[in-house]
Parts: sequence; C-alpha cells; structure tokens
Amino acid sequence: MGMYLTGIAWVVGAAALAGFVGYLVRRFGWDEGRPDNNDAAGQVFTIVGGLHAVLVAFVLISLFDSASAAREGSYHEADSLVAAVWAADSLGTEVKDEVRKLSAEYITTVEKKEWPLMAGGQTSLPDLGWTHLDNLRKAVDKAPSDDDWVRERKAEASTQLWQVYEARQDRLNAVVGGRVGGVVWFALILGSLVSALLPNLFGGTRLAAHLVIVSTLAGTVTLLLFAIYQLQNPFGGGVRIPPDAFTSALARIS
Repeated sequence: MGMYLTGIAWVVGAAALAGFVGYLVRRFGWDEGRPDNNDAAGQVFTIVGGLHAVLVAFVLISLFDSASAAREGSYHEADSLVAAVWAADSLGTEVKDEVRKLSAEYITTVEKKEWPLMAGGQTSLPDLGWTHLDNLRKAVDKAPSDDDWVRERKAEASTQLWQVYEARQDRLNAVVGGRVGGVVWFALILGSLVSALLPNLFGGTRLAAHLVIVSTLAGTVTLLLFAIYQLQNPFGGGVRIPPDAFTSALARIS
C-alpha cells in the first residue's frame, strides 16, 4: 500500500506544480500573439512529445521484459535443481542423501539470505550460495559409475547443475542489469519537464481548461516515470518477484 500512496503523492505533487506554473504563466506571462503561435507550438510539441513517448515506451518495455525473464529464470533455476536431485537419486544412497541435504541448504540460503538482499537492491551477495553449488558438483562427481545407467544419471545431474549455475548468474545479474542508467534518467526527466512546460505556449483556452490540461499531462508523465523507477529491480519495488519457485522446489525434494 505504501508504494501506491507514494505514486499518488508523486502524481498529485507534479500535477499541482504544473498547474501552479501554468497559472503563473497565464497570470503574469506575455499573452500577446499567443493564440497565433498555436500552430508552431503544436508542431514543436508533437516532435518533442513524440520523441519522449518513444523513449519512455522503450524503457518500460525493456523493464517489463527483464522482469518477466527474471521470474521465468527463478523457476528455471529451481526446476533444474530439482531435476539434478532426482537424477542423483540413482547414484547410491550416500550420494542421494548428500545431494538432497546440500540442495535443501542451497534453497534455504536463496530464500532466507539472498532474496531479502536482492529485494533491497544489494549488488553483491555472500558466496555461500556458490559454495553450496560447488559442494553439489563435488558430491555428484565422486559418485561411482559402474554401468551405463548410472553414468547416464550422473551426466544428467551434472548437466542440470550447470543449468542451475547459469540461471543463478542470470538472477544475480538481473539485480544490477535492470537499473536505468544515469544518462537515460537525465533524458527521461528533462524530456518530461520540456513536454509538461510546452503547453504553456498555447493560447486560446480558458484558464481553468489550461490548468486541467497541463496538470493532467504532468501527472501522466510523472506516473510513467514512477513506473520506470519501480520496475528497475524485479525482486523489489513494484514488481517484487517472490521466491515461490524455490519454496515449491524445497517441498518436492523434502
């Protein structure tokens, strides 16, 4: 609920500020020739607003795709770990028990230690998760391979563990890779200011209608900026992907 209240505060504040600026321009600005400039101002607004809309749409789509990929990646990581455990069940009782124990420890580390840090935007995580995976690899490698069936199950477990390695690295990269760079934020904010201020060059409308127009435009642009801000980290903010995939995986291997 706090996120929505923050978003409303952003939108209302921007709309109020834009309306106040619009009132000052109409009250104390230079009105001579303003209606005659509507065509020229309209062309400029169309170009600037169109370019800004393209930039905003590109950033939003990119962040939505990143969030979807992060969600799918978490399930891929958890499912690959479960597949590795199931394959290791054929490698003898000792290896089976060790792999299940290490896999449960890995899932607990991801859920209880790594996920809160990722939700907070932490870019560097403890090496405990990598240590668990390395121990899993060693447990599978030391399993005896007496016949073709056991060798096949051992190769399958190793392949699935490699899938876990890759999915884990993608998950960690998503925390940093989803952030919007400073240059893009500069373009987004400056473009939003220009787009919100340009309607003050138009003339011919009543004061009340003019204030509604500039306030609505400023509020809408601010809403989009707020959405971009919230979508930067797929594990926190507005997206907040939960560790449900690992919770389900732990239930399957327990």
